[in-house]
Amino acid sequence: MTHPEPYYKTILLKLSGEALAGEHGYGIDPQTISGIASEIKDVIDLGVHVSLVIGGGNIFRGLAASAAGMDRSSADYMGMLATVMNSLAMQDALEKQGVKTRVQSAIEMREIAEPYIRRRAVRHLEKGRVVIFAAGTGNPYFTTDTAASLRAMEIGAEIILKATKVDGVFNADPALDADAVKYKSLSYLDVLKLGLQVMDSTATSLCMDNKLPILVFNLTHKGNIKRAVMGENIGTIVKGD
Repeated sequence: MTHPEPYYKTILLKLSGEALAGEHGYGIDPQTISGIASEIKDVIDLGVHVSLVIGGGNIFRGLAASAAGMDRSSADYMGMLATVMNSLAMQDALEKQGVKTRVQSAIEMREIAEPYIRRRAVRHLEKGRVVIFAAGTGNPYFTTDTAASLRAMEIGAEIILKATKVDGVFNADPALDADAVKYKSLSYLDVLKLGLQVMDSTATSLCMDNKLPILVFNLTHKGNIKRAVMGENIGTIVKGD
């Protein structure tokens, strides 16, 4: 049986650190990360170029620590190191599935990851490897959302797939409000004006300026990454008017 062609050929998948924690809410759950890796393998098998940015909130939250009195820059650097731990865990899970991967870190640590070099990242993707971008942008005060937007532009991704625990963007928290309504599509300005929890404002503005769409979808439904890549109507798409 021939597959229909993937709708997107080059994607950046943004995972929260919490996505790797499974039901535990903290740390890395091997079963959860293995499940995500097998879904990424399905997409790689379609010939799609896949890159990843993973948050660090399952290990350390820079913003929360700075609110509790820690120096913001130090807290953010610790958060970046947490993303490196998650990236290595994801690399291991993907390689167990037979998917070749490279971790590229914005903070140099040669023993465990390549330094981030755009041309090298693009070359890896062309060879069918998954590239995991670790350590955010390498700068404090920027989130992993902003890192995802930045890297997506640099490698020429057609879309950012933002994985969440809900089916898209709602006008209220669906866990708390049974009448919450899901948006099918939104403009970048809607997201900024309404303060919707899609990505932070820096990341959203960057996507808006460069016309890069963001698809917010539910990672907990098996097969959703592939559905998103095939252009199926899932989640909420954020794009120009």
